[in-house]
Amino acid sequence: MRAGFWNGKRVLITGHTGFKGSWLALWLHEMNAHIIGCALAPPPEKNLYSSADVGKLLESHYIDIRDGHALTELFNNTSPDIVFHLAAQSLVLPSYDDPVGTYETNVIGTLNVLEAIRFTPSINAAVIVTTDKCYENRERLEPYRESDSLGGHDPYSSSKACAEILVASYRKSYFSNSADERKNTLIATARAGNVVGGGDWSPNRLLPDLMRAIERGEDIVLRNPSSVRPWQHVLESLAGYLLLAEHLGQGKKGFDRSWNFGPDERDVRTVEWVAERIVDLSGTSSTLTVNPEPGVHEATILKLDSSDAKKLLGWNPKWHIDETIQKVSDWYGNERGGSNAQLLCRDQIREYAG
Repeated sequence: MRAGFWNGKRVLITGHTGFKGSWLALWLHEMNAHIIGCALAPPPEKNLYSSADVGKLLESHYIDIRDGHALTELFNNTSPDIVFHLAAQSLVLPSYDDPVGTYETNVIGTLNVLEAIRFTPSINAAVIVTTDKCYENRERLEPYRESDSLGGHDPYSSSKACAEILVASYRKSYFSNSADERKNTLIATARAGNVVGGGDWSPNRLLPDLMRAIERGEDIVLRNPSSVRPWQHVLESLAGYLLLAEHLGQGKKGFDRSWNFGPDERDVRTVEWVAERIVDLSGTSSTLTVNPEPGVHEATILKLDSSDAKKLLGWNPKWHIDETIQKVSDWYGNERGGSNAQLLCRDQIREYAG
């Protein structure tokens, strides 16, 4: 990844007020990009976008991606060079409560982003972020490759599989692989593992739930302690997105496809392992318990094969699971101690990129 590539680039991020979008905006700001944000307003409860003052570093627009007209108007008026599409309903449990809203955001919202890209001449590259859960999960031990079948048991997972199919269709119909060579935008999709990092206060996610319980001195209740997940620091996935966008932005055809960005297999651990490690590092008196009530269906085993990203993009994970958990624990501990959230993020970005 070359910081010089991003100097002065006009980069539009959808979902810039979210956890991952905020980290991406901070990293792009470190590399002197001109950042344009498009998202819903940040939630009133604690969030990284507000805590780290991300809004002061970019040109922010509060637009619902389900509003196709407003989205296309924004893209045309701001003339970005590169687009990162991160805006989404990004959680499994809320997708059961609001399946219509999940599909509207994750499918129709992505459709609107693709249409906005199609009618914005300045854009030469776009990375559409989906999820590792877009695969048809057969609860197998082998990691999933990009060529494996798409699917999804729950509304969230299946909506992301739909988004993958949608992007592939648009690529063939309108962009680099189409008969119409007038639109040469290169578009790729990115499927990352379970990202963790400082500043995530989302509900119904393991690390934020753990941190809230530790801060309050409460016992920690685990829903699926034996579930296996590809845990990785948020900077690992963002490094993959940035590196991919550089290849696309340089007009390298053949890179406009789907990509996995997951941890090495030795870093794939159970929910219980991660929770126990966090508890040990925090020195809390909180104890771990298991929720006896059966919940909604969630995949038990999920691994990603990232060999293509390693071989063809030159991307490799830097922080393994023990270091990742230590970085996350340190971030939250320092933030509770009064440290500035933006500086904590910048320090880790500089350490990772250095």
